[in-house]
Amino acid sequence: MKEERIKFIIDKLSEKKAEHVECIDVSNKDYIVDYVIIATAMAGRHTYALLDMLKTELKPRGEEFYAVDEESEDWVVIDLGDIMIHLFTESHRKKFNLEEFLKQDLAKQE
Repeated sequence: MKEERIKFIIDKLSEKKAEHVECIDVSNKDYIVDYVIIATAMAGRHTYALLDMLKTELKPRGEEFYAVDEESEDWVVIDLGDIMIHLFTESHRKKFNLEEFLKQDLAKQE
């Protein structure tokens, strides 16, 4: 079930030109969600377009958006409860390097 949801989200992001879409499985770690999906938007406006598309596509499928942080067009965070989606512009993705942080932090817990 989760795998289907993740695949659907990744496919939709890819269809709408999100780049470098990555899913990190954190289900066996001490983290607030089970999966983190990270994608790069082409520009700030694109992050908002991706967010709108996800709302349009996921809400009818029963997904609940517990929280959305869209204060900055450079980094939008979507909390689906067990899945967290981060939409970055390329410069912010490089700057914050969330993938490395998650993978390092999680490796320490093993």
